[in-house]
Amino acid sequence: MQFKHPEILWALALLVIPVLIHLFQLRRYKKTPFTNVAMLQKVVSESRKSNTLKKWLLLLTRLLLMAALIIAFAQPFSSTETALKEKETVVYLDNSFSMQAKNNGLSLLEKAVQDLIRNVEGETVFSLFTNESTYNGVTIKDIQNVLLSLPYSHKQLNLDEIRLKAGTLFSKSNSSVKNLIIISDFQQQIASNNTVLDSIFTPYLVSIQPREAQNVAIDSVYLQDELAEQPTLTVLLSGGSEEQNLPISLFNNDTLIAKSAAKFTSNGTAEVVFSIPGNQKINGRLSITENGLGYDNRFYFNINEREKIKVLAISNSENDYLERLYPDSEFAFQKFSLNQLDYSALDEQNVVVLDNLQSIPNSLQHVLRTFKDNGGTIIVVPSNESDVTSYNSFLSNFSAGQLTEKVANSTKVTSISFDHPLYKNVFEKEVTNFQYPTVKEYFKVQSRLSKILALEGNDAFLVGNDGFYLFTASLETDNSNFKNSPLIVPTFYNMAISSLQSPDIYHSLGEISAVDISTNLGSDDILNVSKADYNFIPLQQTFPNRVRLTFDQNPTLDGIYTINQQGRPLQNISFNYPRTESKLNYLDVESLPNANTQDTIASLFEYLEAESNITAYWKWFVILALLLALTEVIIQKFIT
Repeated sequence: MQFKHPEILWALALLVIPVLIHLFQLRRYKKTPFTNVAMLQKVVSESRKSNTLKKWLLLLTRLLLMAALIIAFAQPFSSTETALKEKETVVYLDNSFSMQAKNNGLSLLEKAVQDLIRNVEGETVFSLFTNESTYNGVTIKDIQNVLLSLPYSHKQLNLDEIRLKAGTLFSKSNSSVKNLIIISDFQQQIASNNTVLDSIFTPYLVSIQPREAQNVAIDSVYLQDELAEQPTLTVLLSGGSEEQNLPISLFNNDTLIAKSAAKFTSNGTAEVVFSIPGNQKINGRLSITENGLGYDNRFYFNINEREKIKVLAISNSENDYLERLYPDSEFAFQKFSLNQLDYSALDEQNVVVLDNLQSIPNSLQHVLRTFKDNGGTIIVVPSNESDVTSYNSFLSNFSAGQLTEKVANSTKVTSISFDHPLYKNVFEKEVTNFQYPTVKEYFKVQSRLSKILALEGNDAFLVGNDGFYLFTASLETDNSNFKNSPLIVPTFYNMAISSLQSPDIYHSLGEISAVDISTNLGSDDILNVSKADYNFIPLQQTFPNRVRLTFDQNPTLDGIYTINQQGRPLQNISFNYPRTESKLNYLDVESLPNANTQDTIASLFEYLEAESNITAYWKWFVILALLLALTEVIIQKFIT
């Protein structure tokens, strides 16, 4: 038992005063003369005993009465260890897309919001944060309307991020009780590899999950045979049941252009193929209807008019292999000999190929260095008679290493760096029985550039990255049969394609992506991106013949956006929400260390209220004092 005013208990010491008075009164004798003392002696003795008992009972009753009143004024109570401490409450409310799942017609988020409004006392001050918003030091009345209109988010904080965020909202006091309430459906990705909830907080986990964990999602799309008259668009779906046959529609803007059905396999996946018009601009939207999550029932993509990549070859070769590698359908190819080259033409190019040159003039070296600094791609193919000094001077401008000795020894290209970005999606698997090309003479190179192709003995045949590529041998037919190898096509094609970051048919929100737009900007000119009433300016880097846009934090909504220059649309770009929330795989919260779990928000707040309850006893002591006063009256009246 504890006391609100323990200092009043010192008054109990005053109880000794009536005890002393009573003792003195017992020692006083009153003499009464009688004529026949012998006859009344027994009566007097019995009367004295009765009077003494009455006084002791009155003394005890009065002592208890005074003690009860003193204790009542001290206000006794009992409570738990934490009941008297200051309470700080921080609530994390998960508003990720998986909280769209429904129970009894209400989404998990709507149900959580209603339970919070119903169970948090109106005057209680707390802090609340979601995956994107923070409300510090508020009451439920302050944010009630905000919570009722809370939007869903494609972001999902994991438990470590939740812990760190909550730490910024709690005070630094060590004397207060810090309650962290986490309300979520607890999908598995919320937990990191070594999740440990901080012991400084008292974490309470409320797991709310749907009755049926099934959701069909449009996962991704990809385009095949893009240059054909009728390219094919393949759509991948997941989450369906084997007996399910789900309709899927394809729109161009708001016009329905195709419809099909997704037939799911035993592992819950489906693949749907659409034939779409070739050489046509398409603002595509795929749509399904099902009862799971809503955000992944649509998928946006767009196909823009393909820009031709500008390739300029400076060559002393009579072979036309570069013309065949860079056809007019995809590339704007030009070829000049060194003495015919107009240096000013380099500013308009995306790719420059130095093919079979014996030396590289200093003037050209300076121009190409500026060209590379402006984002251009350079491909260097030396001659057998190359001037090593001239080439090394050129290579030093790009920190590309140095050519050393010339090796006159016939050898094969035997090693391919399959994980290099140049060969991304080129090979279905690592090939071991490939018909590798041969080389008669080559230069050894000392370089920190990535080794893409290597010869027997691990000498480099092709090195490069980030827009600079160097062959170590001439590709003329009298030195190598590389021109006849199927490997030459993806190698040169991807080196050129990488020079212009053409937009994919779609991008994912929250992931960094870059897009090159072929346009010329004035000194104060910028590009902006818009959709309906949503408008923003992305990060942009200006080059002489293009602008590179980088998307990171923006946009935040899915859909098809238009890239504009001074109000003039240049091309479209599509964004979709990431599909990480689509698979409804839930975490066993009981397995988390240092976690207190509750089934519902209501039961959690009942538990917290019980932990804060203080049971007061002063009323009982007042009642006891009244009963003792009544007891004194009875003693006075009925005991003589």
